[in-house]
Amino acid sequence: MMPCNSTSHPSFFILQGIPGMEDKHKWISIPFSSMYFITVMGNCTILLTISMERSLHKPMFLLLFFLALTDLGMSTTTIPKVLCIFWFGQSQISYEGCLVQLFFIHSISAMQSSVLMTMAFDRYVAICKPLRYSTILSNSRIGLIGLASLVRAILFILPMPILLQRMPFHANRVIPTTYCEHMAVVKMVCVDTTFNRIYGLVVAMLVVGVDISAIASSYALILRAIMHLSSKEAHHKAVNTCTTHICVMLVSYTPSLFSFLTHRFGRGIPPHVHTILGNLYFLVPPMLNPIIYGVKTKEFRDKITKYLYRRKEPIIFSHNQKLV
Repeated sequence: MMPCNSTSHPSFFILQGIPGMEDKHKWISIPFSSMYFITVMGNCTILLTISMERSLHKPMFLLLFFLALTDLGMSTTTIPKVLCIFWFGQSQISYEGCLVQLFFIHSISAMQSSVLMTMAFDRYVAICKPLRYSTILSNSRIGLIGLASLVRAILFILPMPILLQRMPFHANRVIPTTYCEHMAVVKMVCVDTTFNRIYGLVVAMLVVGVDISAIASSYALILRAIMHLSSKEAHHKAVNTCTTHICVMLVSYTPSLFSFLTHRFGRGIPPHVHTILGNLYFLVPPMLNPIIYGVKTKEFRDKITKYLYRRKEPIIFSHNQKLV
């Protein structure tokens, strides 16, 4: 075991970047910065369109608004620092800054999982109980669900940095990745971290495990309802209604689960492969989600087109007006 620091924690950590590929950082930054730009533009477009268009102030689009917020938060919490490492070699991060980044990464991820679960419930109500939709899901209830998701994330994630704050760390301050993830920081501790590891696993099971189970239950009920539809048109409409959410769910959960499993059990995976795929979790889902909804949701697509291609009204001058 490596020697411990004389103090309880170091003043800073060094984020290595992509291990073994330091000489290629500037080249790797090209796709990373491009995807981040698309992410910011796409999610800001969703946020502005839903905010400005009153006809989109409905439960489904409010959930899309929350999803865009979490996507923007996830990528912005990590990617600007990653680009600073790639472009300027600014790999140092303060101890406090590392714990803050850790908290935001995991809390926003937990909130996003809640949003995806609520979206599945929204589709269940829309298909299985359409006449009661406005009663079961109102804008105010969606707001309360969003608040509950925030509280749940804070309560589950806040103990992680608090527990780490009381532990001594190795003299080696280099974290072999581009961001401060819980398990990456736990591995820097030079005392027994069994409780930290178990707590992280329990939180993952309670958050992601419960949410995925609820999503699976919702779609099982939706599938049963679709099987009883006699009209082919109604059958097609119901399937099309769920396709968008299923695509977003797969795009969001697949890299998240991969990153979680490889951090804990993927000892045979090369460090650079793990780091690149871990970063893609903060880039690919936030970049693709606005595109998926823009392509698959006609009502939202029409509103975006309205704002992007709105023609200017011709200016008509009266006889008494003069051009200056």
